[in-house]
Amino acid sequence: MRWVDIKDSLSNFWFEFKRQKTGILGIALLIFWIIIALGAPYITQPDIPDKWKTIWIDYPKVVPPTWAGVFSGVKEAPHLMIPPEELQKYVTKSKNKIIIDIPYNMQYDVPPQDIVMMHVSGNSSGRLKPSLTLKVKRPDGEELTLLSGLKIKGSTNIQIARDTNVRRNVINWVKMKTGIQLDPTKEFELITTLDTLKVVFAKISPNMLDSPEPLRGEYHIIYEIKLPRGTSVDLSKAEVVLTGRTYGYLGTDDKGRDLFAGLVWGSRVSLAVGISTAVLSVLIGIFYGVAAAYFGGWTDELMMRFQEFMASIPTLPILILLGTYFGGHIQLWQIVLLLAVFGWVGIARVARSMAYQIKEQTYVEAAIALGAGTGRIIFKHMVPQLLPYAFAQMALSVPGAVLAEASLSFLGLGDPTQVTWGQILHDAQVAGAAVNGYWWWVIPPGIAIALVALTFVLIGTALDRVLNPRLRRL
Repeated sequence: MRWVDIKDSLSNFWFEFKRQKTGILGIALLIFWIIIALGAPYITQPDIPDKWKTIWIDYPKVVPPTWAGVFSGVKEAPHLMIPPEELQKYVTKSKNKIIIDIPYNMQYDVPPQDIVMMHVSGNSSGRLKPSLTLKVKRPDGEELTLLSGLKIKGSTNIQIARDTNVRRNVINWVKMKTGIQLDPTKEFELITTLDTLKVVFAKISPNMLDSPEPLRGEYHIIYEIKLPRGTSVDLSKAEVVLTGRTYGYLGTDDKGRDLFAGLVWGSRVSLAVGISTAVLSVLIGIFYGVAAAYFGGWTDELMMRFQEFMASIPTLPILILLGTYFGGHIQLWQIVLLLAVFGWVGIARVARSMAYQIKEQTYVEAAIALGAGTGRIIFKHMVPQLLPYAFAQMALSVPGAVLAEASLSFLGLGDPTQVTWGQILHDAQVAGAAVNGYWWWVIPPGIAIALVALTFVLIGTALDRVLNPRLRRL
């Protein structure tokens, strides 16, 4: 075929395809997903696949996205990290003391969950150690000491929200400021259950331990580090984290992982598995069906009986059994191969019926009469006539492959080394996300799977409308 003919065919195809509005929408969605997949290292971070295997210590656990307050009407504090280079701006050093004074503008209905200082390293040449005191200076002029005289030994991380001593200090401060008396049983219960920072960032009132009302304004979180003779503290790697009650675009899971990052990187796996499986399945099915029709006779009969045998095998249960055989997990290339092995059977039967029509065409009979070889007849005269059907079927096969991979991962049989939407849903199911109301952990990956499936359904149906009339002219 000449290049001019190919160019004219493509031009005519595009003219017809542009008239299919659903196809244009599908192309737009496909471009969107390709941009997301290719841009994943730049949209998020390039090391997300490696980080996904670990617990993200610096991040809040199971918190909703920052925009969730628009619907709930409650403005919760977002996550805030002060990296080492920024923290140095708030550091004042003297001979025997280091003061870190961090301003924090609290304009939320619910304050942060915790205040964490990480990677503080203390050094000493004798028995004396550097000691740390943590204070919070409030907008009302009050100053609250949360920690006092904490020894810094080696690399230290300092969390306050669940520290029993911190809770006791906060309760005693509230009793002193309000004059309330607590029953010993209730006080013991508060020492183990008090939401510390809700009280620290609350207006002073007799009921602030039970129903604290937020006090908005500028706070100062002050770390005082005393340095006895012969001691020193290294703050070069230190960072302060105000653990938020919301995070990012899609919140976090129970390991603190950013679900937006997981959703972005999961698009790579879905597109790779879906497209690879669809291409392999269609190619196998097309060549199998054409071969059966061309050879005919007992060869066709034998091949069709094998096709019927494969069609009778329930795919998902077999994949589950194979996943168990492979040690409970199937790698992505194994998933693609297995889905292709079971995905060609329906395509082969349709390709066979179409190939029988093509086989009766005059130009095929003429090629046979002229002594053309089997390979030339199949690859040059028969298979090209099935390409329109193949392209449409490839697009329509992608959603099934994406759903199959997501199903295996949801059942815990997917590749645990990869970030996939099915794996995210599996983790959500294990953690009881639906029962506990963690909607941000369940709905976004489900919508993503549906949108990818819709993308290829729109493209496939548009291709089918454009190309099938040409097939009917055979």
